[in-house]
Amino acid sequence: MTAAPSFVIGTAGHIDHGKSALVQALTGIDPDRLEEEKRRGMTIDLGFAHLDLPSGRRVGIVDVPGHERLIKNMLAGAGGLDMVLLVVAADEGVMPQTREHLDILRFLRLRQGIVVLTKIDLVSDPDWTALVEEDVRRLAAGTFLEGAPTVHVSARTGEGLDRLVAEVDRRLDGLDARPVDGPVRLPIDRVFTMTGFGTIVTGTLWSGRIRTGEVLEVLPLQAQVRVRQVQRHGERAEEVTAGSRTALNLVGIAREALERGMVLATPATFQPATLLDARVRTLPSAPPLPHLARLRFYLGTAEVLCRMALLDRDRLRPGEEALVQLRLERPIVAVRGDAFVLRRYSPLLTVGGGEVIAVNPPRRRRGAAAAATVAAL
Repeated sequence: MTAAPSFVIGTAGHIDHGKSALVQALTGIDPDRLEEEKRRGMTIDLGFAHLDLPSGRRVGIVDVPGHERLIKNMLAGAGGLDMVLLVVAADEGVMPQTREHLDILRFLRLRQGIVVLTKIDLVSDPDWTALVEEDVRRLAAGTFLEGAPTVHVSARTGEGLDRLVAEVDRRLDGLDARPVDGPVRLPIDRVFTMTGFGTIVTGTLWSGRIRTGEVLEVLPLQAQVRVRQVQRHGERAEEVTAGSRTALNLVGIAREALERGMVLATPATFQPATLLDARVRTLPSAPPLPHLARLRFYLGTAEVLCRMALLDRDRLRPGEEALVQLRLERPIVAVRGDAFVLRRYSPLLTVGGGEVIAVNPPRRRRGAAAAATVAAL
């Protein structure tokens, strides 16, 4: 009998619009695990939970911070999502990080989403609610959220939660499962130690399956480790498959050697890269970007500084698309077709994103011939 496909859903939206409260109301699990988060009442890093749906599916949930200074942490959680809940507070409406989060999700090619209008208990004027809904519709126009349902909820009273759960379950029916039979690829988003166990890593499994006792490779370290124990949603398991949130107890490596952004993979499958051919598109709101602009590059859970070499022009203007070569300042794991996001080095601002065309290509000389070569790829 074929196992049901696994999926991960996540939150997105402006700070203090009720993302974590929504996750706790849906699951009974507080995703804010850090003492500082509880003291300040503000999500700082990624939080995790799981939700049992009426169909019998259990899905992982990634809760992301909404503060503009924490976009790096949001990006580390957004890359492995199958569905997003775009959270907008009914009493405030669309705010700056509502827009930036949606821009990021567009570049990451999210396939499915729901707009969740939270704090509905704080609004008594139906005309105001209608204005907020219209603002969200304008924001979503031309994105994967155009035409998506808008569900009104209150984490405090419970209003709308049942409808939201049913909508999540229904919309997952239309999603294809991630490739279970491919090589293991798990971007690490958290590393810690546990007494009596040692090194633990967590992440969303992008492809393949991981079994207890399996030997995997840590990239870009190119160090081998053994999986002593596998957990899925806090319960011990013999294996996990693509689309699952998982925690792995690793043998053969110290916690200090690992960090967010590294990848666990099938040995001898992926070669870390510092050069990528890519297609890049900038946002209409982005500033013009010159040849060799220094940018922050985000793929999976990794953040790397890079230079963007423009192959057939001197400047990439707002809303333009171009073929480029990205010269990374340290190696990462990338695969043809991977989606990524680009932000300015300083000030921190999302400027665009794109798709990997070739990994570890030759260093390109600028000109029409180089652009034509990449275009042919």
